[in-house]
Amino acid sequence: MEAIFTPLERIGRRVVASIGELGFGAMLLLESLWYLAVGWRIGQPVRLRMIFEQMRQIGVDAIPIVCLLALTIGVMLGIQFVAALAEFGAQSQVVMAAGKSITREFGALITGIVVAGRSGSSLAARLGSMVVSQEVDALAVIGIEPVRYLVAPALVAMVVMLPVLTILADAVALLGAGLYTMGPLDISLAGYFVQTLDLLVMRDLWEGLSKSLVFGTLIALIGTSVGFSVTGGAEGVGRATTRAVVLSISALVIADMLFSFFLNR
Repeated sequence: MEAIFTPLERIGRRVVASIGELGFGAMLLLESLWYLAVGWRIGQPVRLRMIFEQMRQIGVDAIPIVCLLALTIGVMLGIQFVAALAEFGAQSQVVMAAGKSITREFGALITGIVVAGRSGSSLAARLGSMVVSQEVDALAVIGIEPVRYLVAPALVAMVVMLPVLTILADAVALLGAGLYTMGPLDISLAGYFVQTLDLLVMRDLWEGLSKSLVFGTLIALIGTSVGFSVTGGAEGVGRATTRAVVLSISALVIADMLFSFFLNR
């Protein structure tokens, strides 16, 4: 009987722990929104300087790697669509296929994965180090709410900068697809962009941007909640950093699947 109940007990503990983590993340979100809304009234305002600093770290510093990967994804999609559609004699549809797949799907997803790897891990490592060194407790002792000081600025910065980076990634990926398809389609780069703009509608852009808003919220909440739950010293910080990246990317892929399912029915 012990061989049966022991695995069930472990599964139950993990399920309960996962539900507790979801509740903790929801609490961080609600507290952050509370301080953003009324923090200035109770002497706990969310400082704009902290938000701008987080925006620089999350958004501006990520521009080179986002552009590089977006360009690569654009070229890759151009290669795949030209090869696949040529089998059906539908090369004229390459422009539409590339434009819609980039704006609806790949622009937001590749940006979210990059930011999760860079900033999600950074948030978890920074907060984990502060927890281990008892800096978070020190903030509470001197009257500074940790959620207001550490979580709210990162959440705002993520929600603002991820859509901006997504728009940039869309443009660069479309450029990459256009650079490759110029030869097979016998079209100029300017003509490619004109066709792309004619074929795209606002829903295509809005679908990608709505995903990026959710992605930014998930990355910020997972990174900060994992950071706050660090135990075990420096080794615990390392585990938390890895866990934050894995959970963030997993959450992004699942959220992207749900978005695609409900928005394209």
